[in-house]
Amino acid sequence: MIRLENISKQNGNHLLFIETSASLLKGEKAGLVGPNGAGKTTLFRMITGEEEPDEGRVAVDRGVTIGYFSQDVGEMAGRSAVAEVMDGAGPVSEVAAELKALETAMADPDRMDEMDEIVMRYGEVQGRFEELDGYALEGRAREVLAGLSFSEAMMDGDVGALSGGWKMRVALARILLMRPDAMLLDEPSNHLDLESLIWLEGFLKGYEGALLMTSHDREFMNRIVSKVVEIDGGSLNTYSGDYEFYEQQRALNEKQQQAQFERQQAMLAKEIKFIERFKARASHAAQVQSRVKKLEKIEKVEPPRRRQTIVFEFQPAPRSGEDVVSLKNVHKSYGARSIYEGLNFQVRRKERWCVMGVNGAGKSTLLKLIAGTAEPDTGSVTQGGSVKMGYFAQHAMDLLDGERTIFETLEDSFPQAGQGSLRALAGCFGFSGDDVEKRCRVLSGGEKARLVMAKMLYDPPNFLVLDEPTNHLDMATKEMLIQALSQFEGSMLFVSHDRRFLAALSNRVLELTPEGIHQYGGGYSEYVARTGHEAPGLHE
Repeated sequence: MIRLENISKQNGNHLLFIETSASLLKGEKAGLVGPNGAGKTTLFRMITGEEEPDEGRVAVDRGVTIGYFSQDVGEMAGRSAVAEVMDGAGPVSEVAAELKALETAMADPDRMDEMDEIVMRYGEVQGRFEELDGYALEGRAREVLAGLSFSEAMMDGDVGALSGGWKMRVALARILLMRPDAMLLDEPSNHLDLESLIWLEGFLKGYEGALLMTSHDREFMNRIVSKVVEIDGGSLNTYSGDYEFYEQQRALNEKQQQAQFERQQAMLAKEIKFIERFKARASHAAQVQSRVKKLEKIEKVEPPRRRQTIVFEFQPAPRSGEDVVSLKNVHKSYGARSIYEGLNFQVRRKERWCVMGVNGAGKSTLLKLIAGTAEPDTGSVTQGGSVKMGYFAQHAMDLLDGERTIFETLEDSFPQAGQGSLRALAGCFGFSGDDVEKRCRVLSGGEKARLVMAKMLYDPPNFLVLDEPTNHLDMATKEMLIQALSQFEGSMLFVSHDRRFLAALSNRVLELTPEGIHQYGGGYSEYVARTGHEAPGLHE
């Protein structure tokens, strides 16, 4: 269906692909993986024809339609979200436009003499529209938008009034409604809440076309793909199986390659030792020559490429009292909308609460009340003795000064700290060498998130309040954060749509629903087992 044949591609001085091949067959669902900057987006753009390979070719079977969702959604304004989504539905939207134009022509008295042809053409176009299930299009568009958590008002409102994250969902809905033969999805799980993510998972499982996607959400990727294409040092390596299988296979391959490399190095060392020892002796000249020739012919085994991994290490935090924070009879409204009416909630030492709830249930509001960035209308929020809080807010990344470098940002926060200690801190969060001189305005979302975390964790808190901490992090960084937080001795309260993060770190669940607030002992996995659903908005 789609074949990449011996492609090579260079970006500036950076070699992305070197004479490498891969394919996507009809109905296959594949994950595309590789470190940041490896060329995942370039690969998508070559398949859609937006970029050409320098050598080799990209072959797409005749008549195959491709839908491409990228993070760059462009401008949207002046139409409703429904109209915007329907407009992207491929051939059917063109037929709908012609149908509309013919209806206008039939009502135009100046075109009476053409009426026979217009009516005849109208019949043909209408037949084609019915064939493409055009009359069901608006219903399907609304269904997709509802799956992505749009309310009726948002569907019918001007798409220009939506935030960047919601516009992304509109762009994604366009591709899903189009139902092309092949979908290329670049990070579709970004900006989605848990309910939308689970809905999308179900949609993609039922989709019959071919799928190639990237995602930093391990659980999402694992449940959908049955093949993984990895970009590694200019090559495309294909693994048959889900993401979990790919990881195991990759680790096994690395282990085998390391063993092979070590065996060859030992053999080479032995041969070189023999040559060095006997090269001056005439009696061994023939043997030495034959061994030199043998060495020249040997194909060298490369050691496996080590992926750079970041290791976060928490300094031990001072111990807090048993009662960390207590909310008593808290009421909170925004305008006419009541969020909490008489909320009672308590966090005790070493408890790790994850907060679950649909959009607008008040998850971020709860975190703000506890962090002290919002006040309750009535009721009290009391912090316990010796509590030292670290708060990661979704907007914290917008507060970084774009003109300051990474190093200056850390220095501003910790003027007493030595240069060496701040460089070590930056290194822990993946900023090594000259990286610390980058200005904040050029950082990616993931880099900004890591910098904010570095600031938060340098002087260790004993109570972490985290609002979607993994939003911009790649899989490797997420894994490191999970490893570090699982060693954290203090208490935690967090919101996340990453199921791996939820399952690995929570030991309590607070569920906010319109019917009321429920507290569950045991972590997220127990919550799923007990309720039968992975998020409050979904009842199986």
